Amino acid sequence: MSLLVKQFIKPPLRNNNYIVADDEKKTAVLIDCSSPDDEIMNWVKKNNLKLEYILITHAHFDHILGVNYYLNKYGLKAFCYEKDAALVERVNEYINMLHFQEVEQPQLNFFDLTSKFKVGGYPIEIIETPGHTMGGVCYLIDKNLFSGDTLFQGTCGRTDLRESDENAMRESLSKLFKKLPDATPVYPGHGAPTTIGQERNLY
Repeated sequence: MSLLVKQFIKPPLRNNNYIVADDEKKTAVLIDCSSPDDEIMNWVKKNNLKLEYILITHAHFDHILGVNYYLNKYGLKAFCYEKDAALVERVNEYINMLHFQEVEQPQLNFFDLTSKFKVGGYPIEIIETPGHTMGGVCYLIDKNLFSGDTLFQGTCGRTDLRESDENAMRESLSKLFKKLPDATPVYPGHGAPTTIGQERNLY
């Protein structure tokens, strides 16, 4: 098997959206969905992949603005950890703060930590990482970490927001650093990829 990772940098806040695919079975998952456009799906079709569903790392508006578009046009369902359900209902709170145009509430399906996901032959491990939001998670796929806004190159997610918690963030980072080896690639929600080893001294 061969795992394919393709990064797309999308509006509204230069969000990273990732296609993760089993290149042998030609099936894929989209991690985060920030823009209602066709660029990602056009690339998927060009590469003869089947996009099966969308996984959301956390429910801040800039990571979910494309969800309804993908559902309505392509019939694709999006899944988010249940502890961020209340944040989905408040999607326009931050949109108003940043003076973007209000949107309809994204239609997300909510999972718990017993839920099982995979892409082709690769299981997807859900790692609960509250701190930036109550329902923030990372996804571990074939030793690659998709960290959302938990861990970035040189820093971590903001903890000064209404649904944030600095102590929870410290615990989440400690969990990641204890669990994962230095060589683990990290694909964050914004900015350039990094590794666990490069970020281990954050806390």
